[in-house]
Amino acid sequence: MSAPVQVLLVDDHPLVRDGVRMRLEATPGIRVAGDVGGMAEALLFAERLRPDIVVTDIRMPDASGLQLAAEFGSRFPEIRILVLSMHRDPEYIRRAVSLGVRGYVLKDEPAQQLVDALCKVHRGETCFSPPVMQVLQASPGPDRAQRELTPREADVLALLAQGCSNREIARRLGASVRTVETHRLHLRRKLHIEGQAALVKYAVDHAGVA
Repeated sequence: MSAPVQVLLVDDHPLVRDGVRMRLEATPGIRVAGDVGGMAEALLFAERLRPDIVVTDIRMPDASGLQLAAEFGSRFPEIRILVLSMHRDPEYIRRAVSLGVRGYVLKDEPAQQLVDALCKVHRGETCFSPPVMQVLQASPGPDRAQRELTPREADVLALLAQGCSNREIARRLGASVRTVETHRLHLRRKLHIEGQAALVKYAVDHAGVA
């Protein structure tokens, strides 16, 4: 028999955590290894016990679920992140996906949806609630998004893909470092990317996409 999926719950509402824990622990093959109220506790827990999947809310007192996803992606890339939230705002959803979140389930859906999502994410798949999928399908893909960039923004993106620093990009383009920083900010907004590291990864992944 394979080992159960080890899950860490992160939500600032104890009643929510209790309810989700009861539902998950009633499912064979899933074990709730712990539940905490925010990102700081989640990082400490992950450092000690390394769960397979973290199920996190979006809004919490000490940091958002998006910040948690970014931090885990940097420090614990092997741990998969699944969002369980009431928020269906397109900006939250796009940012979550850009940060590598593997699943996004809405809290007003049946509990079985979360169980199914956990199983899929554990298998290496992605799983998004139907309303979340509608948002993602309506979002511009890489080709369309890149066509909406200005020529100078496209130049900056290409140089990022080559591993150039802001100073090097500024030298090559004959611009100031501050101007390059502004272009990078505009790129993140247009491409719905959270964080500088994620922008560089996007540039490398999509190098040569017209």
